[in-house]
Amino acid sequence: MDLDALTAIDVHTHVEQDAHGCFALTDELLDASAQYFRSDQDRTPTVEAIAAHYRERSMAAVVFTVDAPAATGHPPLSSEEIVERAAAFPDVLIPFGSVDPHGGRASVARVRRLVAQGARGFKFHPTLQGFEPHDRTYYPLYEAIAEAGVPALFHTGQTGIGAGLPGGAGLKLRYSDPMLLDDVAADHPDLTMIFAHPSVPWQDAAISIATHKANVFIDLSGWSPKYFPPQLVRAASRQLRGKVLFGSDFPVITPDRWLRDFADLDIPDDVRPLILKDTAVRVLGLS
Repeated sequence: MDLDALTAIDVHTHVEQDAHGCFALTDELLDASAQYFRSDQDRTPTVEAIAAHYRERSMAAVVFTVDAPAATGHPPLSSEEIVERAAAFPDVLIPFGSVDPHGGRASVARVRRLVAQGARGFKFHPTLQGFEPHDRTYYPLYEAIAEAGVPALFHTGQTGIGAGLPGGAGLKLRYSDPMLLDDVAADHPDLTMIFAHPSVPWQDAAISIATHKANVFIDLSGWSPKYFPPQLVRAASRQLRGKVLFGSDFPVITPDRWLRDFADLDIPDDVRPLILKDTAVRVLGLS
């Protein structure tokens, strides 16, 4: 990967379709999230489509799926396949793995296998996966990820998945309260953690944790920057300088849309390169 040639690194993109035409979510959840984000982008991109999209823009992208069969009943895409296919695009793709946290020792072993295969980090979505991340049942997973020296990215705050459906499709937002992750960050100081998204309605908690814990970072995915909570914009320029990362949440938000709105934010010129690329280089161990 030619870091100097990259204009940005997007740390949050979703592979939504595998090589066999299977989707990461049910049709109902896909449709609901597309309506929530008012997205006219292809909602089910493959690894190859993401690589082409970002290569055209001289950007790199972290790609992943969310392994959530225990909570959703929907068969997940294969992280092994994503890592394998991403290896064909090392100039633009950085593959993360995902494992079902309810899988016990089998999921711990799978973390180690995925790292050996080339996974550069792991994605968790407590609401979609249906687990309280501070429960010590899941600590062996974090220990394995920390031992591998790769980051763990956690969804935080509300989610567009299930939005507008009766009962939110049964998905519980409280699992994605970032305060539940404060225990994880404190008990695993060697685990690099990225809190995904503006953590509405718990934005102040996320800022506090990222300020307090050296191993916690925040990505700015899932929202157009023009809707960012003002305290998050201020913190990114001040106490969280060097701890905030560009993420789009592609395909529901495109990097073009995100960057267009980011240009209008009151962010100092010397902080913008940190958010767009430099901090990600450090956090992802790309240098």
